[in-house]
Amino acid sequence: MERDDRPDDAEPPFADPANADDADPAAPTEPDPAAASDSAEPTPDAAERLERPLPEGVRRRVVGIAADGLAAVPAAELPHRLRPYAKFTPVQRARRGATAIAAALETEPGFRSRIAERVRLGQPDLVAALEAGQVPAAADPQDVAAVAYLLRPPGWSKLVGDAGEEVERAESEGAAAEATRLVEKLQVELAALRETSRTDADRGRAELDEAKKERDSLRRRLRSLEADTKRAEAATRKVTAELEALRSAGVTERGAVDSEVRRLKHRLTEAEAALEASRRASREGRSAEDMRLRLLLDVVLQGAQGLQRELGLPPLSEGRPADTVEAVLPVSASPHDVARRALDADDPALLDQLLALPHTHLLVDGYNVTKSGYPTLPLEKQRARLLNGLSMLAMHSRAEVTCVFDGKDLDAPVPMAPPRGVRVLFSRSGETADELIRRLVRAEPEGRPVVVVSTDREVADGVRKAGARPVPSAMLLRRLIRT
Repeated sequence: MERDDRPDDAEPPFADPANADDADPAAPTEPDPAAASDSAEPTPDAAERLERPLPEGVRRRVVGIAADGLAAVPAAELPHRLRPYAKFTPVQRARRGATAIAAALETEPGFRSRIAERVRLGQPDLVAALEAGQVPAAADPQDVAAVAYLLRPPGWSKLVGDAGEEVERAESEGAAAEATRLVEKLQVELAALRETSRTDADRGRAELDEAKKERDSLRRRLRSLEADTKRAEAATRKVTAELEALRSAGVTERGAVDSEVRRLKHRLTEAEAALEASRRASREGRSAEDMRLRLLLDVVLQGAQGLQRELGLPPLSEGRPADTVEAVLPVSASPHDVARRALDADDPALLDQLLALPHTHLLVDGYNVTKSGYPTLPLEKQRARLLNGLSMLAMHSRAEVTCVFDGKDLDAPVPMAPPRGVRVLFSRSGETADELIRRLVRAEPEGRPVVVVSTDREVADGVRKAGARPVPSAMLLRRLIRT
């Protein structure tokens, strides 16, 4: 079926030519003299009239042909109602001036003749056949009706009517075929829906049967579990009663055992303390003296070797006569004799001089240095940064380096891998790092160069009295930066 593309203001095609001017808002209101003169003359086709309005498809063809040929008609020969549309495009003319064009074709024979001439030029074969009273079998019925309406050959009204009936019959047949196709499609869809519904119903029944079987199985299992639960509860009550009896007896026995264990532990602790005290006294009395003698001997030997290298003396296998002469000999330089003047108190060059002494032992108060240099870091990162710097310093100076950290508040020993060349110690529970440093200084033999890095005045005074050389933390920090 063809869709009605007429504008909303279009009237039924050629239904009332007398009122065509009123339906077109752009058409002039005054009468057209040329049209009046043309209508006054008798025309050959005056006896033929359409019994009903043109079919919509034929009407659109006629209006489209006239809209295309409107620009070729001189302005003086155009009906007044069509002159406003002459400047429009053919599509705009057919859309906006459809009613006016249709009325002009019906009431203006001269205008219709102009359009018919263009049709003669455009479709000469079809025009010749219609004027001969023949309708080409391959021609479109709508084209036949449109050309017959414009040319008005003898019998044109019958041609238009027959073409209209054929168009309507084709539209009816198309509509019937479309309806048949739609019905067949709906029947196929209905059959598919019925099959799907039947399949879903069968599946639903099967699932329902399966659910019923599963429900019965679950019910049997539930009853079995309820029976097992009751038996377990009875057994639990029996075991609980026995456990309470055993617990009461155990509490009594445990009290006696705990008392005996405490007594035995106390005696064992006393025995272990006495044994440890005796071992410590024996070990300290033996190993401490041996260690001090060995270190003192190493210091003396290295001092002698260094003095020999500085004087450039060749090695002697035996004494010389001058060695028997009594005189006052110079004493070896101690850490307190190094750089007494000409250097600042925190000059790292002073620390280099101290570390250059033979067999020097460098003791570092760890947290005292890190909290002076980088206090914002976590303790773990403070320790790692300081120990990395001390490892480099020990490698360059070849001195013995010991770093002491306060461990009295630690819940457990700190797991770590000490860097190469650095001894890492934590103070024991109840002991501060300052006390550990003093014990390390006292453990060294008299005469060995010992340098203690700490800004704590109490620590500095204590180690100075024990023979060690205190230096501030800033000196070590500056030296590590240079390293």
